[in-house]
Amino acid sequence: MSWDRIIGHALQKSILRNAHTADRLSHAYLFTGPAGSGKETVAFELARLLKCREVSDSARQDACGTCENCRRIDDMLHPDVEYIFPVESLLLERIDPGKTENKRLSEARARYDELLERKKKNPYFTPFMERSMGILSEQISELQQKASFMPSGGGKKIFIISQAEKLNPSAANKLLKLLEEPPAHVLFILVSSRPENILPTIRSRCQVLKFSRVATADIERWIQDTCPDIDEQARRIIVSTSRGNLERVLDAVHHRLDGEEPADIALRSRAIQLLRLILSPKRLQETLGELEDMSRNLSRQDIVTMLSALLLFFQDVNRRRIDPSWSDLNNPDMETPVTRFVANFPAADFMAVSSVTEQTIHALRRNANPMLTLSGFSIELKRHLTGVR
Repeated sequence: MSWDRIIGHALQKSILRNAHTADRLSHAYLFTGPAGSGKETVAFELARLLKCREVSDSARQDACGTCENCRRIDDMLHPDVEYIFPVESLLLERIDPGKTENKRLSEARARYDELLERKKKNPYFTPFMERSMGILSEQISELQQKASFMPSGGGKKIFIISQAEKLNPSAANKLLKLLEEPPAHVLFILVSSRPENILPTIRSRCQVLKFSRVATADIERWIQDTCPDIDEQARRIIVSTSRGNLERVLDAVHHRLDGEEPADIALRSRAIQLLRLILSPKRLQETLGELEDMSRNLSRQDIVTMLSALLLFFQDVNRRRIDPSWSDLNNPDMETPVTRFVANFPAADFMAVSSVTEQTIHALRRNANPMLTLSGFSIELKRHLTGVR
């Protein structure tokens, strides 16, 4: 991947390229912005630029993407580019090499490897192990040790710390000591969608580079240029369901090219089915069964994606209710369900519906119990849509 293939962020890319050309890169950066905005992708591209053999041997400003160093970074195997993200503590325990690896550890390694493979396939993906307790002290201790060694191929040793807001207190204090007296051969890139949760003393020692959601026009143009076989309606659906999240955009594109239903569309279908259950009389047991299945078998992010899809659907319904000729729907393939919903629920309070949905999303992101949260959401949703208490 080169700078030009990264979707959007022309200003941020220009700042980093100019700093590299002038040999004025900071010793530590903090990339901030919404989840899925492409912060980590830019961080890895900067790492490629610093390690690319073609760049070091010429006046190039872009990594070639084909030399051995670029390929090793793509495969997460370059010794001078370390990627740190929240992992299960089990993976950090010292294991006696003479003993057989137990089943729990093998399963944890398999989950870790699966996340890395997904990251290789989708550079906008942010890995996180569900059983993780954040970025742990042991991870930063290992980082300290590696930072003490010179880069194997000269130049810089680069540490990309994903979800830096999840540094636990001990890990944060160890990282702070490194940032206070950084080795000259090391570059730190902290990435966070919640920088307010990072120690102020760490933030103050980093140059902050802010990222925003990529404009929908830029996403649609990128899909059109990269994947001309995807038609206009499919592009609009991808853009609307992704809500500016580039991880979900690329996942949807991959599914479309493989002839599969994108994950976001499948989750949207399930969300609409849940809505039908909630609003159908005498189907309480089915509704509770579906909520229990979702709570057990879907990740929090999947549930948030479902609720976000409902928000877009309700937005379409409300717009069509206000203006029956409204045609610029978020879900152009769902015009018939939207029209039926307008007719069947004329007194729905969509302001309250949007508010309770956003509150549920917020609660799930703050680790609220999924079953309890979704049960409460279902009750409130039915009340605001039907007026029945």
